[in-house]
Amino acid sequence: MNFSLQILGAASAMPISEMNPSAQALTVQGRLLLIDCGEGTQQRMRQMHLSFLKVEAVFISHIHGDHVFGLFGVLSTMAMYNRTEALHIFGPEALGPVLKFYQSFWGEGTNYEIVFHKVDVRGIQEVYASKHVRVSAFPLKHKIECYGYRFDEIRTARQLEKAPARSYAYCSDTMPFDELPEYVRGVDVLYHETTYPVEFADKAAARFHSTTEDAARCAAAAGAGRLLIGHYTSRVRDRELFARQAAAIFPNVVAVNDGDSFDI
Repeated sequence: MNFSLQILGAASAMPISEMNPSAQALTVQGRLLLIDCGEGTQQRMRQMHLSFLKVEAVFISHIHGDHVFGLFGVLSTMAMYNRTEALHIFGPEALGPVLKFYQSFWGEGTNYEIVFHKVDVRGIQEVYASKHVRVSAFPLKHKIECYGYRFDEIRTARQLEKAPARSYAYCSDTMPFDELPEYVRGVDVLYHETTYPVEFADKAAARFHSTTEDAARCAAAAGAGRLLIGHYTSRVRDRELFARQAAAIFPNVVAVNDGDSFDI
C-alpha cells in the first residue's frame, strides 16, 4: 500500500527564496491529505505532480499566516478543475470564519462543498477516518490554539500478516510539554518543528517554538522510528546544523527540504 509523505514547504514565517512556508501532503492509496497550506502550496503541488482532485481532506494546525495563506489558492484551483467531490477541512474554530470569508468573496463558480470540521480536543482524539487511514488530533502549546495530527494506517487482517500498519505524526508550532511524547508514541515517522537551533533556546521559549534538541528529545521519549525536522528560521541558512544538533540526541533524523518525499 502507498503511504508516503511529500514536503511542500519547510520554512517558517519569514520568506526564504528557495523554500515555502509549512505545507505537506500525505499520500494514502493514491488519495491525498494536505497538512497545513502555507503560501506557495499549489505551485509546489504542481511541481511534484500531485492532483488537486485527489485531495480528500485538509488538516490545518492553526491560523498563523505561514500555515494557511496558501489555502485560498488551492481551493480556487480545485474549482477551476471543476471539482465536484466535497472537501473536508479540519482546524481550530477560528478557521471557520476564514473559510466563510473566502466563500463570500471568491466562492462563485465553486461546484464542490467545503465542509468545515472544528477541532477542539483536550487530549488525543480521532477526528477523521477513511477506508485506509485514521486521523487523530492533539493539542500543541503555541501562542494561539494549535493542533498536531497523527495518521494511522488501516490495514486488513490479511495485509497485517504481510506488514504492520504504519503511522505518521505532524507536530506543528509548539514548545515542548510533558504530554506530547505520549500523543505520538511509537509512530514510524515523526515530523517536529525546529524553528531554532539550540543557541536560540531563549527565543524559542519566548515565542512558543521548539529547538533542535526539543524535537530530538520528544522523538526519543516517544520511541519514534524516524524524525523529520523543519519550520526553519530564516536567520540560519545551514540546514545541516539543525540535523547535526538533533542527531546528537536522536540519530535517525533528516532536516527536510521542499520537494522531498519519504515512504512511511
